[in-house]
Amino acid sequence: MPISKKRRSKATLKTSTKANAPAALPDRRAMESFLAGIAGRRGDDATAKAQDVMYEAWERTTRRSRIALARKALGISPLCADAYVLLAEEAQSIEQARDLYAKGVDAGELALGPRGFKEYAGHFWGFLETRPYMRARAGLASTLVQLGEVEGALAHYRDMLKLNPNDNQGIRYVLAGCLLRQDNYSALKELLAVHEDDSAFWLYTRESAEQAAALVKNAWSANEHVPAILAGTKPAVSLDDGYITMGGPDEATYYVTECGAAWHRTPGAVAWLTKLATTLPRKRRTRATMH
Repeated sequence: MPISKKRRSKATLKTSTKANAPAALPDRRAMESFLAGIAGRRGDDATAKAQDVMYEAWERTTRRSRIALARKALGISPLCADAYVLLAEEAQSIEQARDLYAKGVDAGELALGPRGFKEYAGHFWGFLETRPYMRARAGLASTLVQLGEVEGALAHYRDMLKLNPNDNQGIRYVLAGCLLRQDNYSALKELLAVHEDDSAFWLYTRESAEQAAALVKNAWSANEHVPAILAGTKPAVSLDDGYITMGGPDEATYYVTECGAAWHRTPGAVAWLTKLATTLPRKRRTRATMH
């Protein structure tokens, strides 16, 4: 996926159906300005002013205007982590994006300071002040994965889950995918045990790790398209619009893209799942979308 495009996140659920989703939705990060107005500003005034500029930048639809405002924000405060996040998203190479995200992480650490880390530990993301740092760190870890520096990425993901066990960003899904691709089933089982989750991604991943027939029914109920797309008897669908429909073929495609290789590396696993799936009834359901 090009760096400049907005990445998918499993952190937020929408109640509208995918068919009713607008063609272009506002950047969710811009909506934080409303929450900031309610909560009031905290921290350094310059950093707060720079963040206000970033709220405006997230609303812009052209690359040039977004970049200009990010640079303006850094001119106000070099500790504006979100400015580096935006510049990384608009970067021309994955290496450049990595370096910009790293600068964002450093800026976020300085902005929060030791006191902020102590105060917010275990509740990151629940406080607006922590979000720019968490966005930068997630972006850095993602670029490290793309560059093959997986161990470095795993360290970031694990630390982020310690800072925010509630995992509003959906880091557990990315970490689970990395562990599955590494065939690190012991670490994967530990992760699966920590987080209760009834999403298709989590249920099929648990099934892959344990290959327990009893788990298939729950995974099938969450998304019945996975076995066929995994087996290649049903085509994958496009993932270009930034939305994933819970229970839909696009969610199944996302899962197979992230974790399908691990299934195929295990002899007979796909055939086993496909055979069990044929014994289960199809269900109609109302779907929500994940963005």
